[in-house]
Amino acid sequence: MIRNNSTLKLVRKCDLLQVPESTYHYKLKPLVFDTAYVQLLRDLDELHMKYPSFGARRLRDQLRLKGYTISRARTKTLMNIQGIEATYPKPRTSKKAKGHKIYPYLLKDLQIVRPNQVWATDITDIPMARGFHYLVAIMDIYSRKILSWRLSNLP
Repeated sequence: MIRNNSTLKLVRKCDLLQVPESTYHYKLKPLVFDTAYVQLLRDLDELHMKYPSFGARRLRDQLRLKGYTISRARTKTLMNIQGIEATYPKPRTSKKAKGHKIYPYLLKDLQIVRPNQVWATDITDIPMARGFHYLVAIMDIYSRKILSWRLSNLP
């Protein structure tokens, strides 16, 4: 946007770009991967695999129990570096997308009074250390009995 060889002073360039001068002079600190840092990352990853629903605060508490002196902000930074995120139901998961067809609920007025009248099926993905397992179940609605199920680890 502004050439480096222009006659404008640095202060004026930063003012024109609406950027603080301190931002121009900022130098990123290099990451240092010493053995203690790598062990901390491993312990954090291990705790996340054991407790996937824990956020930064609860993981911080678990790390403190292991003897680390660490803050919540540092824990969150390390989680971001590793791509770790607590798994929990996110808001608005049932919000319908525009353009999707809405199918009618066909069982609304049906009286279910005997076994094998209505079956239901469900597919659930189970996160594992490497990939997912998929559980498929077929259930009788009247008796709530599982008629069949299969577990698959297809990619």
